[in-house]
Amino acid sequence: MRISHKAGYIFIDQIAYLQKVIQRFDLTYAKTARTPLPQGYKPLPNENPVDPTLRTKFQSVIGSLLYIMLGTRPDIAYAVTVMSQFAVNPSREHLDKALYICRYLAGTTEYRLVYEGRSNKGLIAYTDSDWASDPIKRRSVTGFFFKLANGIISWQSRSQKTVALSSTEAEYMALSDCSRQAVWIKSIFDELGMPIGTVPIAGDNQGSIFISSNPIQERRSKHIDIRYHYVRDCIEEKKVAIFFVDGALNPADLFTKNLGETKFTAFRKQLGLVFYDDFMR
Repeated sequence: MRISHKAGYIFIDQIAYLQKVIQRFDLTYAKTARTPLPQGYKPLPNENPVDPTLRTKFQSVIGSLLYIMLGTRPDIAYAVTVMSQFAVNPSREHLDKALYICRYLAGTTEYRLVYEGRSNKGLIAYTDSDWASDPIKRRSVTGFFFKLANGIISWQSRSQKTVALSSTEAEYMALSDCSRQAVWIKSIFDELGMPIGTVPIAGDNQGSIFISSNPIQERRSKHIDIRYHYVRDCIEEKKVAIFFVDGALNPADLFTKNLGETKFTAFRKQLGLVFYDDFMR
């Protein structure tokens, strides 16, 4: 990982490592992809016996992608998380799609995370979920991220641990997960002697915002696991505040599904992930 700075901006990238990964899997001259995965693609389990050679290569690709994703490339978080679920018994299609992610990276190797020190932008979070999107276990996907100084500092994309019975319930569980991360980040700032106030969290489901802000036990929410009601305490103690953002404008959508190129590109820019030369023009 490389950190550089210029004129009030901080840039973070893994360009050297990323180029080695592309070379390792013989993709230097391959046709690049415009998004990490094709729009709407949903992988299915491999019903055939395990191919040890195929599995070894797939795990090698996914392991390299996980390292890149956790370091500086939040734009591939959803794609890598989804494909990593098939590491035990991958198919040839799964391997092709893992290499598809690599081809996307091959076309965006010069992208960097940028933080604007002079922007005076505080901590803010965006959260979203995709209800019952897992065709295997029918679990929903939680996605959220935090921005500071106009750049992303923390992100997550993963399947929820329990099955949600409605989109509102799935969004409510995503809000709770996001609020736990918000409290953790707040505690770090407190230890550094830089306390921050209430963390704004933006979500795009009015029902989940109502449930989190109105701790009334009602039929639609009483069955939800008690740990997800943690968000109510956070709101009551003013650790977080929940706000509504239109679903079409919620960049956390990037962490819950395969988007088309136009929407994906627009949301990627909001993460603070930009092509260095374009940014400095």
